[in-house]
Amino acid sequence: MSDDLSSVLEVKPPLIARIPVVLDSPHSGTMYPADFQPQVSMEEVRPGEDSFVDELFPGPEHGAPMLAAKFPRVYIDPNRAMDDISSEHIDGEYPGPTNPSAKTDLGIGLIWTRSISRQLLYAQPLSAQAVEHRVNTYWKPYRQRLRELIDDTYASHGVVMHINCHSMPGHWPEGFDRAGEPIGVDFVLGNRDHTTCSEETANVARRALESCGYAVAINDQLKGVDIVREQGRPDEGRHSLQIEVVRDRYMDESTWSKSDGFEGVQKALGVAIDALAAHVVELRDR
Repeated sequence: MSDDLSSVLEVKPPLIARIPVVLDSPHSGTMYPADFQPQVSMEEVRPGEDSFVDELFPGPEHGAPMLAAKFPRVYIDPNRAMDDISSEHIDGEYPGPTNPSAKTDLGIGLIWTRSISRQLLYAQPLSAQAVEHRVNTYWKPYRQRLRELIDDTYASHGVVMHINCHSMPGHWPEGFDRAGEPIGVDFVLGNRDHTTCSEETANVARRALESCGYAVAINDQLKGVDIVREQGRPDEGRHSLQIEVVRDRYMDESTWSKSDGFEGVQKALGVAIDALAAHVVELRDR
């Protein structure tokens, strides 16, 4: 593994006194590697981006580091399990384990094979060597750096609140119940049915966001994926929560530009970060 990860990930350090919170944005990357050569247009590819999420969540301004992937998730998704891939999508003998999920069947597993609109991304399966390269050069360094940030914060504070940061389209995507319908809330929180953090902790975030005038749902179809599953161990003082922001509340999805709503959403997320930091310290001290 190379020591130079500047083209793979970025860590934005805290700008004020450190709080027991770590944020990560696994899907906001827009640096497409040279070996990413889809047969579809970028207009088909870009809806996979969580645009501006690494800026939208103001972790550093509130004392929390923000880890952000620079590579796009259509290339390889650091929020999927490393074995969430099918041998049917690989040309040659792949040495790693394969345990494809329903998302892989839809073409949006560890390595996307289809766009959001279900168009095939590649004319032929990727080689086993190409898949290994993506795992070793992008997936593993991202997950390792996140573990380091969380472990360091836990060692310093005796507790850690991890926030997994995402955005979602303004309408429910294909593969979800109510596909095509407008999403009726502004945020969806996920803690895998209260296993990666408690219901109490999720409600702290919900109330903070609602205090700023936003509508919030918890575990409504989006419950958290592999990163919160790995990091969320609330019995050990390691709390993990996924926060999804509906994109059209802070950006124009047709022009890929920030909207007038950006600042309000960003401020509300700052309120939630502060509330969660205070909450986990209270849990530690009970």
